[in-house]
Amino acid sequence: MIHHKSGYREWAKPRSLAIAAVAGMLVIFTACAVGPDYVRPKDEAPAAYKEAAEWKVAQPQEAVVRGAWWKIFQDPQLDTLEEQVNISNQNVAAAEAQFRQARAAVQAARAGYFPNLSIGAQATRSLASGNAGNALGTTNQVSDLLLTGTASWEPDIWGKVRRTVEASQAGAQASAADLESLRLSTQAALAQNYFQLCALDAQKKLLDATAAAFQKSMDMTERRYASGVSSRADVLQAETQLKTTQAQAIDVGVQRSQLEHAIALLVGKPPSGLSVPATPLAATPVAVPFGIPSELLERRPDIAAAERRVAAANAQIGVAKAAYFPNVVLNATGGFESSHLSDWLSWPSRLWSVGLALTETVFDAGLRSALTDQARAAYDATVASYRQTVLGGFQEVEDNLAALRILEEESRIQGEAVSAARRSLEVSMNQYRAGTISYIEVVTVQTILLANERTAIDILSRRMAASVLLIKAIGGGWNSASLPSNKELNSSRDDKRD
Repeated sequence: MIHHKSGYREWAKPRSLAIAAVAGMLVIFTACAVGPDYVRPKDEAPAAYKEAAEWKVAQPQEAVVRGAWWKIFQDPQLDTLEEQVNISNQNVAAAEAQFRQARAAVQAARAGYFPNLSIGAQATRSLASGNAGNALGTTNQVSDLLLTGTASWEPDIWGKVRRTVEASQAGAQASAADLESLRLSTQAALAQNYFQLCALDAQKKLLDATAAAFQKSMDMTERRYASGVSSRADVLQAETQLKTTQAQAIDVGVQRSQLEHAIALLVGKPPSGLSVPATPLAATPVAVPFGIPSELLERRPDIAAAERRVAAANAQIGVAKAAYFPNVVLNATGGFESSHLSDWLSWPSRLWSVGLALTETVFDAGLRSALTDQARAAYDATVASYRQTVLGGFQEVEDNLAALRILEEESRIQGEAVSAARRSLEVSMNQYRAGTISYIEVVTVQTILLANERTAIDILSRRMAASVLLIKAIGGGWNSASLPSNKELNSSRDDKRD
């Protein structure tokens, strides 16, 4: 027993030294991280939107759109369709998988903080050459039983791993923002297609009602012709107008079918698997709370994705600069080795080794310098892309604010034009019945009324589209606070938001 304790002390002493060396390296490990610390690029957001200066949004209203933004339109059929985007749209599913891939890359990068541990066992039986000589006079057959565990660790002295983790975390957050940007774009496209389809249903309803009115006019003209009051030309004019309107009503079906097929694709169904009931557009544009320009930086997922890519590029500069410093690797091996199975795992069969390796590149023909310059150029490119994305966001808001403001005024004037056309038609029909004008003049007035009514529907459709696009331009109901934090990315491979 005394011999055993002495042997243990002999083994424990170098082991203690190894532990002390590792502890010392850990102190160094937390000392520094080369490369620039991240600072968000500066943006100059205007104090207010130019196109909103003369446009007062209806009150009261909520400060921002939240969550399921499409519910602001209060259309149950639209709500049902929008809910299917998250479930079945394949582009959204692909983006979600890409986010999981980026999240896994964070875990892969974090593995660099820890040592690599391995264990192995080996058993060999060999026969030595009889002509090689054997000074001890033992048998030429030898057994070797080996059981070892190996640990290798490269402490992150210069922060290479930390910068890599930073880049991976920022990349995963950018991927999460890309997912939300695609989701928002898909939801907005669905709402636009839906309202356009409803506008076509309104056009079809108008054309069918107008054709019915033209049928009555033609019947009246035929009676007048039979009594000798009207000419054959009046009958032919009435028939031409009726058939033309009926043809226009049929033609609406082509675009409606295409829009229905597009909606099916957006909700992840084959075109044959979705039928949208006819729903003539009767809604009016809602008051969209667009906020102030500075809020846009936190509300648009594409801006958040661009900003996170700047952070990732900044961290890559640190990774590149870390290559200028030496690599330090700690290695340790321990185990048992014997030529007999009976004493393979006994104390005298133990073996161990502890070592430290330090390497420094002294010549690389400018490789590290080139990689650092490449990383800096990539960073500058992401900064420019981020600022361009911000400018594009402001433009989209301004465009749709202008569209809503101008179309609102146009809609008011167009409504007056429709009313005037209806009064003109009443007067013309009375004059035709009295025989003071020909039917060609009635046809002209009827055509003007139909054109104005169709224009009114088209303006309403454009106003609804502009409302959807304005909501999309301000980020829907999203906020950058929804991005997964570094702690969430580090803690688990399972995202609770999936």
